[in-house]
Formats: sequence, C-alpha cells, structure tokens
Amino acid sequence: MTKVFILDANQEPLYPVRISHARLLLSQGKATVFQRYPFTIILKESLSHLKLEQLGFKIHPGVKTTSTIVNKDNKIGINISRLPNRGV
Repeated sequence: MTKVFILDANQEPLYPVRISHARLLLSQGKATVFQRYPFTIILKESLSHLKLEQLGFKIHPGVKTTSTIVNKDNKIGINISRLPNRGV
C-alpha cells in the first residue's frame, strides 16, 4: 500500500495518507502538489483540530536490499523505499 506525504498549511508534516484520500483532497481543491518526488501534497488551509503525531524513521539493512521505514509509536511501519545492495 502506497502512502502520500501531506503537509499542513504551515508546512508541518502530518501522518501520511492513502493515495485515494490525497486524490480526493486534490480534486476538491483543498490541497495542491508540493513536491513530486517523494510525492507530497500541502493543504491550503491550516487544520487546527488535527493532532500532530511524532513519527520515527528506521533503516533496516538486509542481505539483498536495505529498507527505509517510517513508523508511528514503534508499531505501524510504512515502507518508503527498498534499495538493492551492491555486491563486492
């Protein structure tokens, strides 16, 4: 499942959302594209009722690939990318 990064109107990061929710925000005119890679949208209005959550970033080195993961409370992980390791 792919997630889209989302920023508040004050450029504060919010928890990533699903592609369908981001598409809905874009089509309703509530958000615009902030950056194409990694795909990030920014809200036009500040959302004061949303609580910002602390996110963590982990790197998992593996034998064949290295994964980067964004997690919340060390429970839920969203795989951001997988980089193949080069053999020597």
